[in-house]
Amino acid sequence: MTTATPSPTSTSRLLKNRASATPDRHAYTFPADLSAPTGAGWDSLTWSQVDDRASALAAGLISLGLQPTERVAIAATTSIRWALVDYGVMYAGGATVTVYPTTVAEDVDFILSDSGSRVLVVEDAAQFARLTPVLAELPQIHHVIVLYGDVPEDADADSVLSYADLLARGRDYYGAHPRVIDDRINALTPEHLATVIYTSGTTGRPKGVELPHRTWLYEIDAVVEAAAAGPDDIGRLTVDDLQYLWLPLAHVLGKLMLLIPVQVGFETAIDGRTSMITENLPVIRPTYMVSPPRVFEKAYGGVNTMMQSAGGVTGTLFTWASRVCSQIFDADHGGDATASPWLRAQAKTADRLVMAKVRQRFGGRIRYFISGAAALDPDIARWFGGAGMMILEGYGLTETCAASSLAMPWNYRPGYIGAPLPGTEARTDEAGEILLRGPGMMDGFHNNPDATAEMIDADGWLHTGDLGEIDDAGRIRLTGRKKELFKTSNGKYVAPTVIEAKFKGICPISSQMVVIGDNRNFTSALITLDEDAVTSWAQRNGVAGFYGRIVASPQMREVVQGYVDTLNEGLNQWEKIKKFTIMSRDLTVEDQEITPSLKLRRTVVTEHFADDIAALYA
Repeated sequence: MTTATPSPTSTSRLLKNRASATPDRHAYTFPADLSAPTGAGWDSLTWSQVDDRASALAAGLISLGLQPTERVAIAATTSIRWALVDYGVMYAGGATVTVYPTTVAEDVDFILSDSGSRVLVVEDAAQFARLTPVLAELPQIHHVIVLYGDVPEDADADSVLSYADLLARGRDYYGAHPRVIDDRINALTPEHLATVIYTSGTTGRPKGVELPHRTWLYEIDAVVEAAAAGPDDIGRLTVDDLQYLWLPLAHVLGKLMLLIPVQVGFETAIDGRTSMITENLPVIRPTYMVSPPRVFEKAYGGVNTMMQSAGGVTGTLFTWASRVCSQIFDADHGGDATASPWLRAQAKTADRLVMAKVRQRFGGRIRYFISGAAALDPDIARWFGGAGMMILEGYGLTETCAASSLAMPWNYRPGYIGAPLPGTEARTDEAGEILLRGPGMMDGFHNNPDATAEMIDADGWLHTGDLGEIDDAGRIRLTGRKKELFKTSNGKYVAPTVIEAKFKGICPISSQMVVIGDNRNFTSALITLDEDAVTSWAQRNGVAGFYGRIVASPQMREVVQGYVDTLNEGLNQWEKIKKFTIMSRDLTVEDQEITPSLKLRRTVVTEHFADDIAALYA
């Protein structure tokens, strides 16, 4: 007689079910030594081993006094231990509060205090030292866990534990209380709090988004169902997929990508070192990867620069292959291009000679990429699609528990972010703002009912702040950010995010563009360039010096002017970039100019570079 598998009423139960269903299948692959480069070896864990570690960590947290729905804050870089601790919090019935490791101390103080976190997990001794002044003001945090390395010698041994200490303590406690994990999981309902994610915020103080288990369970089911809805299983996720996960797990999308594999059972290669993405891809050979647009922009720019720097036949062949393959992709997915039999024959040759080699740089097994968190330029999407690696754009907010819509291979159209997920409704109001309603909506902002009421109306519609339109097939296209839309002194509206995304698709050496013009008589821009691409360009063109000198050179100014001129050809008169400044450095997370999820903090940038902006309008 067999016992039926309990239906998941929580993400914790979902993980238990997975460990029971496929205990011996690989769940995770991860670097054996984070201080070593790729090639130094990878370790792995099965689902049974994940269950074992999560149970021990949960028991350890319970032994420290963690009560159901109490918060555990994790302030660390993406790694296998981050994932395991999060699963441990789930098993203990607690709620995870995610904190970017780069968050400034003032905001960390607010997040920990506002969330009422009882335990804090930090990366290492250096992170602990940086947050020690914050912890001195937060007596409600009774324990700190250090994920990697030893506990500092001067730390209180009763309140500061290493990851190994917590595991060992948990195994002892679990041995003496073998029912404790099952009891905690059985007590959970879909409405219990699972996660509090503080919006990194492009302006103002972060707000804590409360996400109960039901929102995650809905998201997982909806994404998996949507992916399986097309013909010939073209998008279906299976146990044979392999995800490459480097996204910040403090971000709602990263957290979702920890849970979808639990539902489906496929393996995840996890390594949060962003500097290793290019090196890891051909080693891991994933079937899909989720990323914000910046990674795709940088990858496109890198390949383009490398091919063009080769010059001669190689550069010409690459340009031709990119053009014809992009045209075929556009023609096959609702774009403006047409495809004659002759063009299709050319594209087959181009794929064999060029694009097949490009795919190998990404591991050679990509079924599709998924892009989220910001707008992706359609031309970059067309190039990747033409190379045989379709980028499916998704859309959502932290407040909607990640995805609300997702493009699929069978209804793909460049520039569109897909139709709403099953169960989610979308419409636009009279101002063109996108409104969403469905099971994935947050419970509200923690300790902030006024902000909750401002975002979710009495009929349950969540006001996203994004402007867009919906086509006859239900696909959504973003046209700008409501709060970022500005008006020139001539009374013309400009959507800066659209222009900025277009420029990144045109200029392969770009990093950031910040469009300026609010209440000004013309539109201008601050431009930063990618250091690797700029260095490569300088070597090819005989321009000597460090990065700041190169970008200030007349030669570089001429190159960027050419890209700006190309951009302007596709803009309305009032949108055209009349003046621009090439910045001597890139925007950084550390300076709070971009968020950890790589979104632009426009207000901070305009404050930091006020003199440069003033010079444009002098």
